Amino acid sequence: MSRRVIDLTLEITSNMPAQDAFPGNIYVQLVSHEESRRTESGTPEDPFTSTWNYIGMVEHIGTHVDAFFHMNPNGLSVDRMPLDMFFGKAVCFDMTHIPERGAITAEDMEKAQEATGVKVDGHIVLLATGIHDKYFPDKKILSVNPEITPEAVKWLADHNSRLHGVEGPSTDIMDLNLFPSHRACRNLGITHYEWLINLTELIGKGEFMFYGAPLKLKDGSGSPVRAYAVIEE
Repeated sequence: MSRRVIDLTLEITSNMPAQDAFPGNIYVQLVSHEESRRTESGTPEDPFTSTWNYIGMVEHIGTHVDAFFHMNPNGLSVDRMPLDMFFGKAVCFDMTHIPERGAITAEDMEKAQEATGVKVDGHIVLLATGIHDKYFPDKKILSVNPEITPEAVKWLADHNSRLHGVEGPSTDIMDLNLFPSHRACRNLGITHYEWLINLTELIGKGEFMFYGAPLKLKDGSGSPVRAYAVIEE
Protein backbone atom coordinates (compact mmCIF):
# COMPACT_ATOMS: atom_id res chain seq x y z
CA MET A 1 0.00 0.00 0.00
CA SER A 2 1.32 3.45 -0.94
CA ARG A 3 0.48 6.92 0.29
CA ARG A 4 -0.54 9.76 -2.06
CA VAL A 5 -1.00 13.45 -1.31
CA ILE A 6 -3.69 15.34 -3.23
CA ASP A 7 -3.42 19.13 -3.15
CA LEU A 8 -6.86 20.68 -2.60
CA THR A 9 -5.70 24.30 -2.66
CA LEU A 10 -6.29 26.97 -5.28
CA GLU A 11 -3.10 28.77 -6.30
CA ILE A 12 -2.94 32.36 -5.04
CA THR A 13 -2.56 34.94 -7.81
CA SER A 14 -3.53 38.60 -8.09
CA ASN A 15 -7.17 39.48 -8.74
CA MET A 16 -8.60 36.04 -8.08
CA PRO A 17 -12.35 35.63 -8.60
CA ALA A 18 -14.18 36.94 -5.54
CA GLN A 19 -17.64 38.10 -4.63
CA ASP A 20 -18.48 41.75 -5.28
CA ALA A 21 -18.43 42.60 -1.56
CA PHE A 22 -14.67 41.93 -1.46
CA PRO A 23 -11.93 44.16 -2.86
CA GLY A 24 -9.63 42.35 -5.27
CA ASN A 25 -6.60 40.63 -3.81
CA ILE A 26 -3.01 41.59 -4.60
CA TYR A 27 -0.02 39.27 -4.87
CA VAL A 28 2.96 40.86 -6.59
CA GLN A 29 6.73 40.77 -6.52
CA LEU A 30 8.25 43.75 -4.71
CA VAL A 31 11.96 43.04 -5.17
CA SER A 32 13.63 40.66 -7.60
CA HIS A 33 16.98 38.94 -7.14
CA GLU A 34 18.47 41.31 -9.68
CA GLU A 35 17.11 44.40 -7.87
CA SER A 36 18.38 43.17 -4.52
CA ARG A 37 21.96 43.30 -5.80
CA ARG A 38 21.88 47.01 -4.96
CA THR A 39 22.04 46.14 -1.26
CA GLU A 40 25.51 44.66 -1.83
CA SER A 41 24.79 41.90 0.66
CA GLY A 42 27.14 38.99 1.20
CA THR A 43 30.74 39.35 0.06
CA PRO A 44 32.33 40.31 -3.29
CA GLU A 45 33.32 36.69 -3.73
CA ASP A 46 29.91 35.38 -2.71
CA PRO A 47 27.19 38.02 -3.23
CA PHE A 48 23.83 37.34 -1.61
CA THR A 49 20.60 38.18 -3.41
CA SER A 50 17.01 37.65 -2.37
CA THR A 51 13.46 38.29 -3.51
CA TRP A 52 10.18 39.02 -1.74
CA ASN A 53 6.55 39.48 -2.62
CA TYR A 54 3.60 41.43 -1.24
CA ILE A 55 0.25 39.85 -0.45
CA GLY A 56 -2.97 41.64 0.48
CA MET A 57 -6.37 39.96 0.56
CA VAL A 58 -9.63 39.41 2.41
CA GLU A 59 -9.40 36.19 4.45
CA HIS A 60 -12.25 34.67 2.40
CA ILE A 61 -10.68 34.71 -1.07
CA GLY A 62 -9.41 31.47 -2.57
CA THR A 63 -9.12 28.29 -0.50
CA HIS A 64 -10.03 29.29 3.04
CA VAL A 65 -11.82 28.31 6.22
CA ASP A 66 -14.51 30.36 7.96
CA ALA A 67 -14.03 31.06 11.64
CA PHE A 68 -17.01 30.80 13.99
CA PHE A 69 -16.62 34.56 14.43
CA HIS A 70 -17.38 35.10 10.73
CA MET A 71 -20.98 34.07 11.28
CA ASN A 72 -21.42 34.73 14.98
CA PRO A 73 -20.27 37.91 16.79
CA ASN A 74 -19.82 35.79 19.91
CA GLY A 75 -17.98 32.99 18.10
CA LEU A 76 -14.29 32.19 18.30
CA SER A 77 -11.96 34.00 15.92
CA VAL A 78 -9.74 31.80 13.78
CA ASP A 79 -6.70 32.24 16.05
CA ARG A 80 -8.69 30.95 19.03
CA MET A 81 -10.28 27.94 17.42
CA PRO A 82 -8.78 24.57 18.45
CA LEU A 83 -5.99 23.70 16.04
CA ASP A 84 -6.96 20.03 16.04
CA MET A 85 -10.26 20.95 14.37
CA PHE A 86 -8.42 21.55 11.11
CA PHE A 87 -7.14 18.05 10.40
CA GLY A 88 -8.43 14.56 10.82
CA LYS A 89 -10.28 11.67 9.25
CA ALA A 90 -12.33 12.70 6.24
CA VAL A 91 -14.55 11.43 3.46
CA CYS A 92 -15.63 12.88 0.13
CA PHE A 93 -19.26 12.73 -0.98
CA ASP A 94 -20.07 12.62 -4.70
CA MET A 95 -22.44 15.53 -5.38
CA THR A 96 -21.68 15.87 -9.10
CA HIS A 97 -25.31 15.06 -9.87
CA ILE A 98 -26.57 18.17 -8.06
CA PRO A 99 -27.52 20.81 -10.65
CA GLU A 100 -26.01 24.27 -10.78
CA ARG A 101 -27.68 26.50 -8.19
CA GLY A 102 -29.32 23.36 -6.84
CA ALA A 103 -29.67 22.26 -3.22
CA ILE A 104 -27.80 19.54 -1.35
CA THR A 105 -30.30 17.94 1.02
CA ALA A 106 -30.08 15.65 4.01
CA GLU A 107 -31.31 12.84 1.76
CA ASP A 108 -28.42 13.52 -0.60
CA MET A 109 -26.02 13.30 2.35
CA GLU A 110 -27.51 10.01 3.49
CA LYS A 111 -27.27 8.46 0.01
CA ALA A 112 -23.70 9.72 -0.47
CA GLN A 113 -22.65 8.30 2.88
CA GLU A 114 -24.03 4.91 1.92
CA ALA A 115 -22.15 5.02 -1.40
CA THR A 116 -18.81 5.68 0.33
CA GLY A 117 -19.16 2.81 2.79
CA VAL A 118 -17.92 5.17 5.52
CA LYS A 119 -20.10 5.91 8.54
CA VAL A 120 -19.62 9.59 9.29
CA ASP A 121 -18.77 10.15 12.94
CA GLY A 122 -16.64 13.21 13.50
CA HIS A 123 -15.32 13.17 9.92
CA ILE A 124 -14.50 16.24 7.86
CA VAL A 125 -16.94 15.88 4.97
CA LEU A 126 -15.94 17.20 1.53
CA LEU A 127 -18.59 17.70 -1.16
CA ALA A 128 -17.42 17.23 -4.76
CA THR A 129 -19.65 19.02 -7.27
CA GLY A 130 -17.26 19.43 -10.21
CA ILE A 131 -17.99 23.15 -10.65
CA HIS A 132 -14.39 24.24 -10.17
CA ASP A 133 -13.10 22.06 -13.00
CA LYS A 134 -16.00 23.14 -15.21
CA TYR A 135 -15.85 26.92 -14.74
CA PHE A 136 -12.64 28.22 -13.17
CA PRO A 137 -11.32 30.88 -13.87
CA ASP A 138 -14.53 32.20 -15.46
CA LYS A 139 -16.25 34.52 -12.98
CA LYS A 140 -19.46 32.61 -13.69
CA ILE A 141 -18.22 30.24 -11.01
CA LEU A 142 -19.32 32.84 -8.46
CA SER A 143 -23.00 32.22 -9.23
CA VAL A 144 -23.39 28.55 -10.20
CA ASN A 145 -22.51 26.60 -7.06
CA PRO A 146 -25.17 24.53 -5.28
CA GLU A 147 -26.08 25.42 -1.72
CA ILE A 148 -26.12 23.19 1.34
CA THR A 149 -29.57 23.21 2.90
CA PRO A 150 -30.01 23.77 6.65
CA GLU A 151 -31.26 20.19 6.89
CA ALA A 152 -28.02 18.93 5.35
CA VAL A 153 -26.01 21.09 7.75
CA LYS A 154 -27.98 19.56 10.62
CA TRP A 155 -27.23 16.11 9.19
CA LEU A 156 -23.52 16.94 9.45
CA ALA A 157 -23.86 18.22 13.00
CA ASP A 158 -25.88 15.14 13.99
CA HIS A 159 -22.95 13.05 12.70
CA ASN A 160 -20.47 15.02 14.84
CA SER A 161 -18.89 16.68 11.80
CA ARG A 162 -17.71 20.16 12.83
CA LEU A 163 -16.12 20.94 9.45
CA HIS A 164 -17.13 20.35 5.85
CA GLY A 165 -15.78 21.69 2.58
CA VAL A 166 -16.97 22.67 -0.89
CA GLU A 167 -15.73 23.72 -4.29
CA GLY A 168 -16.33 27.29 -5.38
CA PRO A 169 -16.82 30.45 -3.39
CA SER A 170 -19.50 29.50 -0.89
CA THR A 171 -21.76 26.92 0.70
CA ASP A 172 -24.62 29.26 -0.24
CA ILE A 173 -25.80 30.78 -3.52
CA MET A 174 -24.37 34.20 -2.84
CA ASP A 175 -26.45 36.41 -5.12
CA LEU A 176 -29.63 35.33 -3.30
CA ASN A 177 -28.21 37.02 -0.19
CA LEU A 178 -30.04 34.61 2.12
CA PHE A 179 -27.14 32.46 3.42
CA PRO A 180 -29.21 29.60 4.87
CA SER A 181 -26.18 27.31 5.12
CA HIS A 182 -24.08 29.90 6.94
CA ARG A 183 -26.94 30.66 9.33
CA ALA A 184 -27.40 26.96 10.05
CA CYS A 185 -23.65 26.62 10.74
CA ARG A 186 -23.87 29.59 13.09
CA ASN A 187 -26.77 28.05 14.98
CA LEU A 188 -25.23 24.58 15.22
CA GLY A 189 -21.65 25.62 16.02
CA ILE A 190 -19.97 24.13 12.96
CA THR A 191 -18.19 25.69 9.99
CA HIS A 192 -16.68 24.98 6.59
CA TYR A 193 -13.92 25.28 4.01
CA GLU A 194 -14.70 27.05 0.76
CA TRP A 195 -13.05 26.94 -2.65
CA LEU A 196 -11.34 23.62 -2.33
CA ILE A 197 -10.21 22.06 -5.62
CA ASN A 198 -9.52 18.55 -6.95
CA LEU A 199 -12.31 17.08 -4.86
CA THR A 200 -13.45 14.80 -7.68
CA GLU A 201 -10.12 12.97 -7.29
CA LEU A 202 -11.31 11.88 -3.84
CA ILE A 203 -14.59 10.33 -4.96
CA GLY A 204 -14.59 6.61 -4.18
CA LYS A 205 -11.47 6.79 -2.01
CA GLY A 206 -13.25 5.93 1.25
CA GLU A 207 -11.78 7.36 4.44
CA PHE A 208 -8.61 9.47 4.23
CA MET A 209 -6.79 12.13 6.22
CA PHE A 210 -7.45 15.82 5.55
CA TYR A 211 -5.27 18.75 6.60
CA GLY A 212 -6.14 22.44 6.29
CA ALA A 213 -4.65 24.57 9.08
CA PRO A 214 -5.36 28.32 9.04
CA LEU A 215 -2.91 31.14 9.63
CA LYS A 216 -2.93 32.43 13.19
CA LEU A 217 -4.62 35.74 12.34
CA LYS A 218 -5.50 37.74 15.45
CA ASP A 219 -9.28 38.20 15.58
CA GLY A 220 -9.51 36.65 12.12
CA SER A 221 -12.92 35.94 10.64
CA GLY A 222 -11.30 33.22 8.55
CA SER A 223 -8.00 32.38 6.93
CA PRO A 224 -6.40 31.12 3.74
CA VAL A 225 -5.27 27.51 4.15
CA ARG A 226 -3.07 25.00 2.35
CA ALA A 227 -5.51 22.11 2.19
CA TYR A 228 -4.56 18.59 1.17
CA ALA A 229 -5.65 15.00 1.53
CA VAL A 230 -3.51 11.95 2.21
CA ILE A 231 -4.93 8.74 0.80
CA GLU A 232 -3.76 5.13 1.04
CA GLU A 233 -3.75 3.19 -2.24
